[in-house]
Amino acid sequence: MLLLRLQPINGISQLSVGTSFPHKKCSRRPLLPRPQAVPSRTQRIMESVSVSGEVGGAGGAYSYEALKRLDQLWSSICSSQEVVQEPQQVVSTIPSLFGSSDLADKAEGSYDVLVCGGTLGIFIATALCARGLRVAIVERNVLKGRDQEWNISTKELLELVEVGVLEEDDIERATAVKFNPNRCGFERKGDIWVNDILNLGVSPAKLIEIVKTRFISLGGVIFEGCGVSCINVYEDAAVLKLSGDKILSSRLIIDAMGNFSPVVKQIRGGRKPDGVCLVVGTCARGFETNSTSDVIFSSSSIKKVGDSKAQLFWEAFPAGSGPLDRTTYLFTYVEPQPGSPKLEELLEAYWDLMPEYQGVSLDNLEILRVIYGIFPTYRQSPLPAAFSRVLQFGDASGIQSPVSFGGFGSLTRHLGRLSAGIHEAINGDYLDSYSLSLLNPYMPNLSASWLFQRAMSAKKQSNVPEDFINELLYTNFSCMQRLGDPVLRPFLQDVVQFGPLSKTLGLVMLTNPKILPSIFKQVGIPVLLDWSRHFLGLGYYTFLSTFADPIVRPFLNTLPSKTSFQWKRHLEAWKYGAGLDYKL
Repeated sequence: MLLLRLQPINGISQLSVGTSFPHKKCSRRPLLPRPQAVPSRTQRIMESVSVSGEVGGAGGAYSYEALKRLDQLWSSICSSQEVVQEPQQVVSTIPSLFGSSDLADKAEGSYDVLVCGGTLGIFIATALCARGLRVAIVERNVLKGRDQEWNISTKELLELVEVGVLEEDDIERATAVKFNPNRCGFERKGDIWVNDILNLGVSPAKLIEIVKTRFISLGGVIFEGCGVSCINVYEDAAVLKLSGDKILSSRLIIDAMGNFSPVVKQIRGGRKPDGVCLVVGTCARGFETNSTSDVIFSSSSIKKVGDSKAQLFWEAFPAGSGPLDRTTYLFTYVEPQPGSPKLEELLEAYWDLMPEYQGVSLDNLEILRVIYGIFPTYRQSPLPAAFSRVLQFGDASGIQSPVSFGGFGSLTRHLGRLSAGIHEAINGDYLDSYSLSLLNPYMPNLSASWLFQRAMSAKKQSNVPEDFINELLYTNFSCMQRLGDPVLRPFLQDVVQFGPLSKTLGLVMLTNPKILPSIFKQVGIPVLLDWSRHFLGLGYYTFLSTFADPIVRPFLNTLPSKTSFQWKRHLEAWKYGAGLDYKL
């Protein structure tokens, strides 16, 4: 049963002080208790749930206090100012040699690579260690995974095996639950079922512990409980100053501190995100029907959340903690602006809507965890290197799709490419900002995905039908299903390819041409024109990867080493930017 711990409304007692007279009674006016705000349902539920083991990273905090702090951060992002505040200058360039400076003797260690942020950074660190580099991780907290599972497919985990981060047996050890089939559904329009998409629940706690053990066995070093104070980039080294005056030097620093990395804030100049995915949910016990998952499900048209309109979507997965345990997420896409829904307001909508969606009563559920997060995305992504010897990785780099929340899936796709490129850059000393930017290049398939986020975001003022987004999504998914797995499966794993996208758009126009005017109204002409540029780029990269790559590749070994390094990165940009790295 869900037990709610009601918070008492306490009055504030006061003492009256006066002059006392003999033989007379002092009359006192009764003091009324001062009213206090009644706790929200979200607060009552969250304070009734035992919280332990919170960790860093997205989705690693579960307490009500952490929710309020995140909502305050979100409110500041939604401020009407374009730049909320001048970001802290974390990285400085010093035009001299570190080896000749007074600080050189104070460095406590020298490495090929320092990785800042361990939750996702442990994966790139281990891949680089497996290639023979001297690597250390700096983590502000204790390096461990969260309790809440990551949903992924076997195919994506096997990519970690290919780069030496995992053994194949480790996948079974880290997997908490498996399930099939997986549903994509839309309100009163029908369901589409697929297999082996996000059908594994992987325990981050177990997975990161496995990778951490492997990293240390390969010679890796971990500095836990150390926050990043500043980074000084010299001509011969990048120097990391930690809280407590500890100094470490390396040839390259990898920023894996996530969406809210202070280095990223400095590079972006405090600019507001172009879009945000807001996510809330629970892991709860008491679901009798619990063998399938929802990859995406929309149970209603646009609804009012707080002072804004929002198109709400669901995901739901069996959890590995018990046969009746299930994780359900409610998420929405918004533009950060005053009046955007807060996470607590989204949670209030969740408590209202989830029982009908899952066919259960809240009274019959035991809430194990309350989950929430904000995932900002920028049109200028992936983020090019702004400094020599400093490279963004994972969520900090913006390599994830703007329609996904969390970058673990995109990390597995790009880990082989990035670890090979970084290894070559270290060995060749190609650590200037231009060379490093080739590792986070323009990718038209990611930029083309922006149209999908805009189309799935509700507008405050819109003259399209309330069920337009559901109609559009169902039409698209139905067309992809008719075209088969080569079209549907890549899209469900956040991979956009020119051929499948062209076929889908063509079939949508043939089967439901009446929806086209609403698309123009929903996303706007400027967005469509911008998207057309990236769509053409997607076709161009597909052509280059298919036809130019086989011509250029045989000549790579004949080129000077730095030129060869640059051309390899161009070939990778064509392949990954066209989504052609994805194989069924």
